Amino acid sequence: MTTSDTSPASAGEGEAPLLELFDVLGRRWALRVLWELRAGGMTYRGLAGRIPAMSTSVLTDRLRELRAASLVEHERGSGYRLSGHGRELLARLNSLRELAPRCPGLAAGRR
Repeated sequence: MTTSDTSPASAGEGEAPLLELFDVLGRRWALRVLWELRAGGMTYRGLAGRIPAMSTSVLTDRLRELRAASLVEHERGSGYRLSGHGRELLARLNSLRELAPRCPGLAAGRR
């Protein structure tokens, strides 16, 4: 069976969780929120200050989604932090640091 560029991808056996993870990570600002939490816990206000272009309603949605995906934890008084799964995910994505400078279409400062 072949698929065309216009047909949606279908999950093979056992792939549904991976596709769900891609869906969560593909939402606007999700990876940026995870990135900002890489150095440790941060309050909601602190996160909002680190990503001023993101609306507070979107930040609230992303934090809710990332918590539901078990990538972020919230502790009253200390704020948000990466869960063990979130830290593992960023460790696995760290290899992108080596790839990004070699991608000619990703010129510094261009968005």
